Amino acid sequence: MSTVSTRQYRWLDRLTKLGGVALLAGALETGIATAPGLALALAGVLLGGCTAICTEATS
Repeated sequence: MSTVSTRQYRWLDRLTKLGGVALLAGALETGIATAPGLALALAGVLLGGCTAICTEATS
């Protein structure tokens, strides 16, 4: 299993949240009710929440 430091985890968390928000903004611009908009929204939610299942190294 790979571990990351607390500092690396914070940056990874920030970047994935920012990427998720960008994808959600793209979904809203495209039209959330369309297939591409729905795909972008789903990808944004998954990307934004992906670090929620990671654990940071504690030592």
